Amino acid sequence: MTDTGISPAAPAAGTMRRAGAAALVIGHCAGLVDLVALPVWVGALIARYGFGPKEAGGLATLFLLGAVAASVVTARNFNRLPRRPLAVAGYAGAAAAFLAAAQQDGFAALAALHLLGGLSTGLALSIVHGTMGRAANPHRLFAFAGIGLGLFGVIYMGVVPQLMVVHGGPVLFLAFGAIMAVAALAMIAAFPGTPARETAAAAHGRFAPGVLAVVAGVSLMTFNQAMVFSFVEVIGHARGFAAQAILGTLIALGLVNFLLPAPLAALLETRLSARRVVLAGPAVQAALALGLTFATVFTLWAPVAAVFVAVQIFTHTFAFGLLSRLDPTGRAAAATPAMLMTGSALGPVAGGLLMEGASIHALGLTACAVAACSIAAFARGTRPAA
Repeated sequence: MTDTGISPAAPAAGTMRRAGAAALVIGHCAGLVDLVALPVWVGALIARYGFGPKEAGGLATLFLLGAVAASVVTARNFNRLPRRPLAVAGYAGAAAAFLAAAQQDGFAALAALHLLGGLSTGLALSIVHGTMGRAANPHRLFAFAGIGLGLFGVIYMGVVPQLMVVHGGPVLFLAFGAIMAVAALAMIAAFPGTPARETAAAAHGRFAPGVLAVVAGVSLMTFNQAMVFSFVEVIGHARGFAAQAILGTLIALGLVNFLLPAPLAALLETRLSARRVVLAGPAVQAALALGLTFATVFTLWAPVAAVFVAVQIFTHTFAFGLLSRLDPTGRAAAATPAMLMTGSALGPVAGGLLMEGASIHALGLTACAVAACSIAAFARGTRPAA
C-alpha cells in the first residue's frame, strides 16, 4: 500500500483510442465553458441586455445549479445509463437552449433557457467525466483535458468579446450554442465505448471508503477558489493598482493556466504522491489567498494573482486520478461537474457577503478556514489502510 492510501494501479479499462480521448477532451472544454466565460457572460448580460448585477448573476447561477443537479443524478446512476446517446443528447440540448437564448431578451425566457442549458450540460459533462475516470490513465487524460481547456480559454477570450462589440449580445449565446453543437458532433463521431467485461464488473452500491471525503476536499477547494478569485479585479482596484496593470495580470493568469498546471501535473504524475499533493494544495491555496487579500504592493500582488487558479488546476488533476483509483466504476469521477460548479455557484455569493459585511482581509482569513476543512477531508479520504 502506498502513501496515497490506495493501490497505484490504474483502474481496469480497455485501451482508449485517440479519437475517443479527443472527443472527451472536447466535451470537457464545452461542458466547462462557464469556467472560461463567466466574467464575459455576466458582463454581457449587464452591459448588452440591461440586467442588473443581481439578475445577471442569477441567470448564471441558474445555469450552474441546473448543471449541479443533473451531475448529481447522473453520477449516482452512471453505470446504468446509455452513455453515448445521453452525451449526444445533453450537448445537443444545451446547443438548442443557447441558440434559442440568442433570440430572447426577456428575463423569464432567458432564465428558463439557462436552467435547461445547465441541466443538459451537467448531464453530458458527467457522462464525459465518468468515462474519463474509467480510462486506462485517468490522471493523464484529465491533464490533457486541462491543457485543452486552457487553450480553449485563450481562443475564446480573444475572439468572442471582439465579436460582441461588432454584432451585439446575442453573439454570446450563439457562440455557446456553436461550442455545444461541436461537442455533440464529437460525441456522435468518437465517443469511446466501454468493454463488456468492464460494464459487467461495474458496481452500483456504496462508494468505497474515502471517496466522499475526497469529493468534499475537492468541492471545498473549488469553493475557496471561486470565493477569492471572483474578486481579484475588485481587490486590485481597491488597492489602487492601475486598470491596465490589473488587466495585464489577468492576461498573465490565463497564459499561466494554459502553460503550467496541467502539463506539469502530467509530467509529475509518477514523481509525486497524489496524497501529498492533495494535502498540500489547499494549504498553498490558502497562503496565496492571504497574499491576494493582504498585499498592498503590486509587485507582490500580481505574481500571486497570476498563479492562484493554477494551484486548483494542478491539485484537482491529482485528485481526479485519485478518485478514479478509489472508485474504478467512474461514478465519483462523473460527479466532477457537481464538485466544480457548486463552488462556482456558491463561492462568489460568500465572497460578496464577506466583502460587503466585513473586509477584504476577511476573505483571506475565511479562505484559510475553508482550506483547513479541505485538508481534513483529504486526510480522511486518503488515510492508508491499517
